[in-house]
Amino acid sequence: MKYSRPEPVAPASQNGAERRSSDRFPIERELRFKMLSKRLGDESGSGTTLNMSSGGVLFHSDKALIPGKRVEMAISWPAQLDEKCALKLVARGRIVRSEGGRTAVEIQQYEFRTLGAHGLAL
Repeated sequence: MKYSRPEPVAPASQNGAERRSSDRFPIERELRFKMLSKRLGDESGSGTTLNMSSGGVLFHSDKALIPGKRVEMAISWPAQLDEKCALKLVARGRIVRSEGGRTAVEIQQYEFRTLGAHGLAL
């Protein structure tokens, strides 16, 4: 299956100064997340990505998340391994903002994994 490259989303700017180092692409994919804080317990949830880049993800969720906290996300990936095996992107990062049902995460590390029988479970 072939995918065309989506057009990048214009990065946000503040007073004309660019804050992002990577173009964001409008990619809507299923997402599951869990907080990486012992104090927050096993807080987890799901959502849908709105746009992504190599440095961050913006997603919609019904939970308001706390900026500054670390989170792990599993995102269904549109491409397959050898055109046979479904993949997921597993990324860890820091929440940089969360408002109006939208959460922005700065990606600090990531890896691709096969989707497997457990789907997007973390």
